[in-house]
Amino acid sequence: MSSPKIFNLVLLTSLLCSCSILDPYIDRRRNPGTSDISRLYTGTSKPDAPAVCYNPFLSQESELQALADAECVKNSTGTHAVFVKKDGFSCKVLLPATAYYKCVK
Repeated sequence: MSSPKIFNLVLLTSLLCSCSILDPYIDRRRNPGTSDISRLYTGTSKPDAPAVCYNPFLSQESELQALADAECVKNSTGTHAVFVKKDGFSCKVLLPATAYYKCVK
């Protein structure tokens, strides 16, 4: 098998296996090794204000809303999330956009 064929096969396999990389997620990164609870999380998401990283071409608004609602309920900061604003190029390369929400009761 030639090198271009092997490269194409590896590329195709990695693309098929990496579909979950494009799923939206709550931006709640941890700062490992710290004991101070106020400095534990470094992402833009807060317990009462979730921030969702997503790809605007692949994600639906309802999917982002469901993630934010679940985060509000999980943290007991509200019953649902209300959309505040969108921001671009603040997350990962494949998920460049961020949607900010506020938890309300």
